[in-house]
Amino acid sequence: MLDAPITRVSLRADFDHLGVRPGATILLHSSLRSLGWVCGGARCVVLALLDALGGGGTLVCPTQTPENRDPSRWDDPAVPSHWWPSIREHLPAFDPATSSAASMGRIAETVRTWPGAIRSDHPQTSFCAIGPSARWLMAGHQIDCQLGERSPLRKLEETGARVLLLGVPFSKTTAFHLAEYRLDNPPFSVNSCAVQTGTGRQWVNYEDVALDSGDFDRLGADFAGSATTLQSGLVGAAQSHLFALPEASSFAEQWFRRFRRPRRPGRNAG
Repeated sequence: MLDAPITRVSLRADFDHLGVRPGATILLHSSLRSLGWVCGGARCVVLALLDALGGGGTLVCPTQTPENRDPSRWDDPAVPSHWWPSIREHLPAFDPATSSAASMGRIAETVRTWPGAIRSDHPQTSFCAIGPSARWLMAGHQIDCQLGERSPLRKLEETGARVLLLGVPFSKTTAFHLAEYRLDNPPFSVNSCAVQTGTGRQWVNYEDVALDSGDFDRLGADFAGSATTLQSGLVGAAQSHLFALPEASSFAEQWFRRFRRPRRPGRNAG
């Protein structure tokens, strides 16, 4: 039980103590509930982070839309198979301005709707950013590169961004996926979603590296045990971690090469 409510001021102090510095670029993964009772909720958390980053810093969140995918892959909940054709015909197209990121949590959704926020264009794995680097980081997110070299992750790596895990485990590190694109002959899969084109809404298929987070628990635990840039501590009631994104992606690449069995490359519908 906390002795006092968590406030913008106390959160700012916790972020400072953890190592968030003015001018930094932060990729945030978060759980609002883990913090405890926050006076002002998700908005207060975002305000405190922006305070810590100052006017020269940039805050980035994943704002993925996993519901925008083929209904045959839905499982939370699944829908009857005879509904699938109708869903493919009528599911609203992804819109960077209006498509909700609620599945990514209340803090991410707050960042998405923040005045001046810039969102990348990917219909399934978008990111959103606030700050002076936002427009550059979010530009050029190609549909056939969900989390690879032509996604914001590569630019975040290039700029030396830091990952902030706010009350979530290391297995939630999206930057691990960047390493999957760097393996020899990675497997591919076919993804489907609704997009808005110059001629209207369309249901499209695209090929991309087959992403697999099934071993991220092991990967995350090994990374946590060896990361040299890692700083850990409490933010509110949440055990939190801050580390360099380039170190995470590099570690993941070496880890995959050591522990993942090579999978036969191919095009697998999904």
